[in-house]
Amino acid sequence: MRTTRYVRIGALLALALTRLLHADEKDSAAATLKQTLQSRFLDIRIIAVKPSPVAGLFEVYTGDMISYVDGTGNFLLIGSLMDTRTRRNLTVDRVNERNAVNFDTLPLAQSIKVVKGNGKRRMAVFSDPDCPYCQQLEKQLASVSDVTIYTFLFPIASLHPEATNKAHAIWCAKDRGTTWTQWMQNHQALPPAPAKPCKDDPIETLHTLGDKLFISSTPTLFFANGKRVSGAIAAAQIEQRLNEVATPKTAAGQ
Repeated sequence: MRTTRYVRIGALLALALTRLLHADEKDSAAATLKQTLQSRFLDIRIIAVKPSPVAGLFEVYTGDMISYVDGTGNFLLIGSLMDTRTRRNLTVDRVNERNAVNFDTLPLAQSIKVVKGNGKRRMAVFSDPDCPYCQQLEKQLASVSDVTIYTFLFPIASLHPEATNKAHAIWCAKDRGTTWTQWMQNHQALPPAPAKPCKDDPIETLHTLGDKLFISSTPTLFFANGKRVSGAIAAAQIEQRLNEVATPKTAAGQ
């Protein structure tokens, strides 16, 4: 019996050692690939290279996207990787996973705060007033209650030339929460944009934050557990995300 036990322990140790050696080999290969790719793409910051779920394929993380490369670094694939069993977009999931945040580090005072119901659950949205997908998201949020929504105005001028002026007008409105909701859900008229930024106008600062968080599209959502979702999702999915964790109490003044 004792001999059998020692044999089993030895087998387990050998298996653990083998896995460790393979992990070291993969890490070494990934580090070499990172150096190779960075030398070939000097204008792109290669943040990390890691093994992907597909054998022999590595994921290349550049902040707001993930692409894939073979073990030699000679062939790069740009596109989404899907798990056909679940039909999940593994590339989008991985980007969102890597770009999760500590929710309480977000500058919530620079957002439009809307409290619905008891407001116990929390989420944040980076949104553009002229983004059709953001407007679609707002219509889904209309049926979600017992939540506090922090909206960060994030106009993308390259896509929506008038969005920046509209963002300033919304922020400087007397009741910015109501103004935002009415514009996004019903396209009610906005007040004129002020000639000068009003007090504590955060629009420019939020673009700096967006760059730091690798936000390049709207809407981008963050939930209280720090998880990130890119793009508009349905009310049922929002509810599921809000209920995934116990929501911490909102800090005073936020």
